[in-house]
Amino acid sequence: MRFLILFFLIVNANADIKHEMLQLYQNEEYTKACTMGYDYFNKYKKDEAYSSLYAFSCLKSDYIDRLSQPITSLKFSKEARKNAAYFATILMQKKLLYYSLIDGYKLSKFKFPSTNYVLSKVFDLYSKLPSHEPKKFYILKDSHDPKLIYKLYIMKQHNINKMVIEEYYDTIKIKRHIYW
Repeated sequence: MRFLILFFLIVNANADIKHEMLQLYQNEEYTKACTMGYDYFNKYKKDEAYSSLYAFSCLKSDYIDRLSQPITSLKFSKEARKNAAYFATILMQKKLLYYSLIDGYKLSKFKFPSTNYVLSKVFDLYSKLPSHEPKKFYILKDSHDPKLIYKLYIMKQHNINKMVIEEYYDTIKIKRHIYW
């Protein structure tokens, strides 16, 4: 009888973790959902719905480097592989854009699928710039909405170079993304 009670408590606790993570995501508490996903990833890494929820939470909270774990686990269904390719594209674009801004690496030779994620949009716009001398910041206009502008630059914080993307709509800053 004790085993049965213990079993139900464990099953309930596991269901509560996934349910709580979903609630956090639905309430737009993406950072908390991402952190919870990270904390329990090893326990649920074979659950593709969990891995996708974890990855989308991290994406929405700009924790791009945390995408590597779910990318490797999303492989058993068509939808999971599609999500993994989406996350891998954004992660690679982040790494290449950072490399280009810090070390001057030319991105014009790369052709990646485009996504609707802000970093992907900025990658596309930046990689299409003609050859140029490095600048302190880049102003990039959205190709679909002329009122949407991105400011891209490097910020040094605690001896770490961080890539910053600020989104402006009609001169009003609407969001700031920081990546390292």
